[in-house]
Amino acid sequence: MSQNHTEPPLLTPFPRANHINLLRAERRARRGKVLIGAAAIIGVVLTGGAAVAATVPEHTRTTATAAEDPAAAAAARTALEDAQAALSEAHAKADTTELRKKVDHLSAYTRMPAVVVEGEVRETEAEAEEVVAQTAALTEADEAAAAAAAEAARVAEEQRKAAEEQRKAAEALAAANSPAGAQATAQAMAAERFGWGGDQFGCLVSLWNKESGWNFQASNPSSGAYGIPQSLPGSKMATVGADWQTNATTQIAWGLDYISRAYGTPCAAWGHSQATNWY
Repeated sequence: MSQNHTEPPLLTPFPRANHINLLRAERRARRGKVLIGAAAIIGVVLTGGAAVAATVPEHTRTTATAAEDPAAAAAARTALEDAQAALSEAHAKADTTELRKKVDHLSAYTRMPAVVVEGEVRETEAEAEEVVAQTAALTEADEAAAAAAAEAARVAEEQRKAAEEQRKAAEALAAANSPAGAQATAQAMAAERFGWGGDQFGCLVSLWNKESGWNFQASNPSSGAYGIPQSLPGSKMATVGADWQTNATTQIAWGLDYISRAYGTPCAAWGHSQATNWY
């Protein structure tokens, strides 16, 4: 071959076969990019037959429903569950009107755009929190009212018991202050404290029948003697009890002690009374 031989030019007036193939490949690549971009714009990229919202640009999500957005669907379900729980546990006086409206609306989340569902979820959650707060406050108020009622009932019961005890005490005092009750008290006290039997008690009955008729309120207008034993003055009986004016038992205790100290026995006191008209 001669050294003066020149190589043919790289480009020929008409495309060669490999050049045409390269052009065709480039056109196919451009078409693929256009299709991918279009899919991104409408918000759908399929992977294994499922819609993947995470690969969709944010500005295109308005075209995707919650059914095509797993995150939005999950948030809607959670919000609905929480709202239903708040409604089921709501206090009878809690205002659940708005929350029920939100639940009814959000229940159709699968047909809503994902971005709309997000707003509805936030509003539903806020309403659920309001119902829960109302329920807590109303329940606390109920518990406080119940506690107050229980305390009032307890106080009333204590007052009733105290009044009943006072009534019984008054009845017992009235019975003890009667002539029969005073004699029964005197007989028991004479035997227990001084060992005086029936014969001495008979003299005591006669003595105090004469002095006061066993009346704890008997008063001698001329001398000022007072009570069953006719203490002179009546205030002497305060050494036994401050209730000496109203309690026959206090008077009897003082009178028996006086007889023991002054005469030794009721019969001796009765004998002195018969002889001198006083004891």
